[in-house]
Amino acid sequence: MTKTLLSIVGPTAIGKTALSIKLAQHFDTEIISADSRQFYKEMQIGTAAPTPSELASAKHHYIHHKSVEDIYSVGDFEKEGITLLDTLFKTKDIVIMVGGSGLYVDAITKGLDEFPNVDPSIRISLNEVLKTEGIEHLQEQLKRLDPKSYETIAIGNPHRVIRALEVCIGSKRPYSSFLTSTNKTRSFKTITIGLTAEREIIYDRINKRVDNMIAEGLLNEVKGLQSKQQLNALNTVGYKELFKFLNNEWALEFAVSEIKKNTRRFAKRQLTWFKKNTDTFWFDYKTEIDIVIKDIAQHK
Repeated sequence: MTKTLLSIVGPTAIGKTALSIKLAQHFDTEIISADSRQFYKEMQIGTAAPTPSELASAKHHYIHHKSVEDIYSVGDFEKEGITLLDTLFKTKDIVIMVGGSGLYVDAITKGLDEFPNVDPSIRISLNEVLKTEGIEHLQEQLKRLDPKSYETIAIGNPHRVIRALEVCIGSKRPYSSFLTSTNKTRSFKTITIGLTAEREIIYDRINKRVDNMIAEGLLNEVKGLQSKQQLNALNTVGYKELFKFLNNEWALEFAVSEIKKNTRRFAKRQLTWFKKNTDTFWFDYKTEIDIVIKDIAQHK
């Protein structure tokens, strides 16, 4: 029998976790998280990770299994995730994967491109430039060396910009030249389910979620991580804005408004990424679970 990975995608705050749990319970299976922010055990409130009751409702993998101080790449996730799937498929015909990190989803479903090894000192040097001259300087450098990557990667993410630049500099070739359209062969079939809604609804859900995070104690969570704010894992929406407040650069009200704004921008980028997959079956976020299950059955 063909083994099937059900990949649940969509913008943040759309209801992916709730759907994945319902599907896991229906198919008596387990869930792999492909949300790169939920990997870190110190980042619970600000990543909207599954609650203890949700974690108890279905077996989850890759939730709070790393520390912000750990070095953990999307390549590591691909290797571990495929190994885990091989194990799970020995006893399960269907496994659920859920997450809004498009690159991590693609790493499992399609595989990553192979990049050359580069001198580690290049990354160290670029990180120093980031500290002293800011991300704008690195963005301009990438625009000169690889205009295609400048237009396509998450240009506001320093980790992504530095990764592209170190490949450009180390290989003397554009980062984009290593990207291929060839997918790796997988031993399972993937059915991708996308959740969406009208933009105003998505934005409203995001704003309410941020308010809930603040009410649940996000500021205290961030305060506990202030001494580690230079780490890549913490350069993420919800944390970097509150660090600005804690560093007396911004007022709290402004920091919260920036979290909402940046999360809305992130949701827009997520939808752009996921819409590239023309094989995705899209559902309104309020679609009844029975309809989703029926659709899955038709495409297995």
